[in-house]
Amino acid sequence: MEQRTQEVLSPYRIFSRAEWAALREDMPMTLASDEVTRLRSLHDRLDMEEVEEIYLPLSRLLSLYVAATQRLFEAQQRFLGTDDVKMPYVIGVAGSVAVGKSTTARVLQALLARWPNVPKVGLITTDGFLYPNAILEREGLMEKKGFPESYDLPALLRFLTDVKAGRRPCRAPVYSHLTYDVLPNQWVEVDRPDILIVEGLNVLQTGRLPKDGKAIPFVSDFFDFSVYLDAEEDVLKSWYVDRFLTLRGTAFRDPKSYFHRYSNLSDAEAVETATSIWERINLVNLHENILPTRQRADLILKKVETHEVEIVSLRKL
Repeated sequence: MEQRTQEVLSPYRIFSRAEWAALREDMPMTLASDEVTRLRSLHDRLDMEEVEEIYLPLSRLLSLYVAATQRLFEAQQRFLGTDDVKMPYVIGVAGSVAVGKSTTARVLQALLARWPNVPKVGLITTDGFLYPNAILEREGLMEKKGFPESYDLPALLRFLTDVKAGRRPCRAPVYSHLTYDVLPNQWVEVDRPDILIVEGLNVLQTGRLPKDGKAIPFVSDFFDFSVYLDAEEDVLKSWYVDRFLTLRGTAFRDPKSYFHRYSNLSDAEAVETATSIWERINLVNLHENILPTRQRADLILKKVETHEVEIVSLRKL
């Protein structure tokens, strides 16, 4: 009885994998298997079946949402008698370190760009808006990298404001996972996209509300739709450690890598090091800043240890 009451009161409609997959209907598969392989991040086990059963139904839902938003925008224009530039539809993708945000963002970008009307779909990650390591070290924030205070939030908000206003082109800084730092004088341009995907750890966070009622913009204020990728803590930890072990024998071997010093660790030493980083930094960030924002998402994709999405929660309208 209590579970039934919780389901009725929940702001979400819950779908099993099979129920969600059925909502694809006649949405065509527009990606080939080799493209899916290229879109996949390290250790993500994304395959054609996952795209067909999870991401094609989501693409179909988003096509309906985008069309409805465009009609609403046109209705407002008629009401106000204005001729504003069409605003892009902004999609946020949030979740823990190692949960697969980058793969989801890239798959969505590829699918959305192949709708019949061929929209222009941009993608940025909030990593580019991290403060450079020199600033983080000066402020004693290197152990808080990825926490809200490690981002240049005013710069990110200015970027999103410009995108929504239709200014062109808008530039976002570029982050290197090899050097673990923002690349100086390198930018990705976003030029009036029809859809913009914004991927990052803390994009759904709000912070404290002002007591005086003054407006304080949050990143999520610019989103038209948001996705939260979810998994149990022990699963996330195992994915993070596995990824660290793989990188130890690949990217970490590059002398330019920030983590080059870890490339010669033994298996036991690498597991111990990765576990320490996870528990000292990423798990704390998950508990304090990321997980509390899960219920703000429009869609929650719950993954299991195989990296497959087993439960989909869609916010009710």
